[in-house]
This record gives sequence, structure tokens and C-alpha cells, in this order.
Amino acid sequence: MTPSLKSIAALTALLLAAAGAQADSFTSSASSASSESIGSVSTSVGKSSDSSSGEKKVADGDYRVIHTAALPERPGQLRLTLRAVNQADEFYLYVPQQTAERSGITAGATVSARQRPYGIEFSRAETGRAFFLALADDWFNELSSNAVKL
Repeated sequence: MTPSLKSIAALTALLLAAAGAQADSFTSSASSASSESIGSVSTSVGKSSDSSSGEKKVADGDYRVIHTAALPERPGQLRLTLRAVNQADEFYLYVPQQTAERSGITAGATVSARQRPYGIEFSRAETGRAFFLALADDWFNELSSNAVKL
């Protein structure tokens, strides 16, 4: 499904909300606010070596952050190891370090994952407030900025 212009506008508004946009933070551009709290599913969700499945699917539900790690090959990003609260499912979520810090995502935190038409929404389980959106690749590619030649 290719996103429509109306869908992209609605998603942009959602991304600003997910980024924690307050009245005083509108001084930064919409693109920088949203780019900190979104990524594509293919680059943001990874299979854990302990995962019971070889697929990169994420089931709706609550996940405990069991480990966080800064990776030299991904400067400015954290790898969160998430394990399902009531199952053995485990996967990695790669998020900007600023996003994790601003949202208080540390080892021991509980994160909720919810499938959405545009990808996967990750929120703090305690508050329900979204902190990161892993967009389906077709949605993510539609949001990419491209230089315009005149």
C-alpha cells in the first residue's frame, strides 16, 4: 500500500507528537524533530541471537528492556535488547540515543509495541506515550527528502 499525501500529513503530525513536541520545541524544524524518533523497520528492528524465530516480526505486547548498548558502528544510536514480558521472544530495537534518553528508556523499563498501518509504534508501557516509530519501508521511503533541481 502506497501512502497518500493525506496519510503522510497525518503521520507527520503523529511523529511530532511522538517526538514529545511541546510548544517551546517547535523552534526546531519538523524534519529534525521527526527524524530523531522514526526509522525504518528494516534498519531499526533486528533479530536477537536468542530469538526463538528467525523472522524480524514484532508481536503486539509489552517488552522489558533487558540491555542497552552503544555501538561503534552506529554512532549516536543505542541497541535496546527487548524481551517479551510473558514469552521468550526477544529482538533488538535500534533508536537514537537522544530519543532513549529523552524518553527515559533504560534497562528495566517496559516498552509496548503496537502494529499500526504505517509500521510499529513503540511507547512507554507506564504512560502509553510513543517514543519511536519503526515505519514500514514503503512509508519510510516516501518520507525521504530529495533534492529538487531547478
